[in-house]
Amino acid sequence: MHNISPKNQANTKLVPLGITVGLAIFAFALAVAGYGFRLLAGDELGAVIRHALVVVSFFMIVIPALFVGGAKLLNKFSGTQIQTRNAVTLGYLMACVMILTIMGRYS
Repeated sequence: MHNISPKNQANTKLVPLGITVGLAIFAFALAVAGYGFRLLAGDELGAVIRHALVVVSFFMIVIPALFVGGAKLLNKFSGTQIQTRNAVTLGYLMACVMILTIMGRYS
């Protein structure tokens, strides 16, 4: 058996799971925040649902997936050690920032 000294072990630092889940919940809450008001304003339910499906899936799936894909590419081609959960967390953080920027722009 190989005895691996602590110096040789890959020192992986992961963002705590609670932060990742919290950012995902916050991004979801931000992404769906305005749709109740649109329904109260009299928009059609079908139109609101179609728009919500596109917007929410973009911020909840596409943005984090792009960060994970970028991390995988960096790991492969530059030899970095970016963990998947860290990339997902950064993706949700950026999704929250993007949604808040859009909200601030149109408020």
